[in-house]
Amino acid sequence: MLTETLQRMAEERGGVIGVEPGLVIEPDESWTPVRELLREPYTLLTELVDETAARWNAPRHVGAALFWKTYGYWHTLPMALGWALDGRVPVMRPAETYFKVSGAGVTLAATRVSWACGAGAIAAALEESQRPLVEVLSALAKVGERTLWGSTAEAIAHPLTSVVPGDYMRLLKELGPPLDGLVEPAGDGYFRRTCCLWITLPDVEPCGSCCVLRPRTPPERR
Repeated sequence: MLTETLQRMAEERGGVIGVEPGLVIEPDESWTPVRELLREPYTLLTELVDETAARWNAPRHVGAALFWKTYGYWHTLPMALGWALDGRVPVMRPAETYFKVSGAGVTLAATRVSWACGAGAIAAALEESQRPLVEVLSALAKVGERTLWGSTAEAIAHPLTSVVPGDYMRLLKELGPPLDGLVEPAGDGYFRRTCCLWITLPDVEPCGSCCVLRPRTPPERR
């Protein structure tokens, strides 16, 4: 079910998608192992952050946040969709995961995918695959980890409100920290409780889920 859903997404987006619909690839020279992003002194990761910052004429910390918004989204989306579709979660282990720069920002795939079930499998995958990158990005670019994890939380909520209906609030609750509490429902959509920093760019409109658009809670009367 999941690969069919991803293929439909790819067709609807004119092929611009950040994960290979079949998930599994035989990598050629166009693919880079994800583990290279964590190879000290983090030259490749720094280049990607700086390229993102230059593209939007943004400071480095904003470039890091926007890079992660893309990378974290496409890494998380297949797991969120799998959970919502039939409970089967595709896990791409770091040593088997590859990426390439693409029209979607980055595109991810793996040489092998294992299948697990439940929120626990997603939490473990995020801990293994995303936490090291979040920590390095935070240190390299002086951007808050909570800001970065907010984009991962949105990568749970967005596909489950726009691609396949799913109880994203229940999933976030089951995932627990650091994701639980970073998104709140609002009608048919949601708001973030952290900012992806897109709004800090000149002459842009806020994302529809931006925390700056959240209605203010009136103070309690005494």
